[in-house]
Amino acid sequence: MVTLVSAFAGTSPGVSLAAPPDALCTCRNRDGSKLELGQTTCIRVGDTAYLARCEKELNVMTWRKLRDECPEARLSVAVQPLTQ
Repeated sequence: MVTLVSAFAGTSPGVSLAAPPDALCTCRNRDGSKLELGQTTCIRVGDTAYLARCEKELNVMTWRKLRDECPEARLSVAVQPLTQ
């Protein structure tokens, strides 16, 4: 009879020896800034701009295109005529 001994025999069940998943996973933008998993940004490539989210696919960090063009914040000001 053969007895197999696990290399992790001293660890408790359910205890992970690895780092938490995605602890160090980031995406890098063209300007060098780092964004964490799940964050969104506007990516500009030449004359094209699109909204993308930092995602993980097959253990590789990648930008997932969410939509064409980037959202813009606009302030609309209503002009009221002066009354005298």
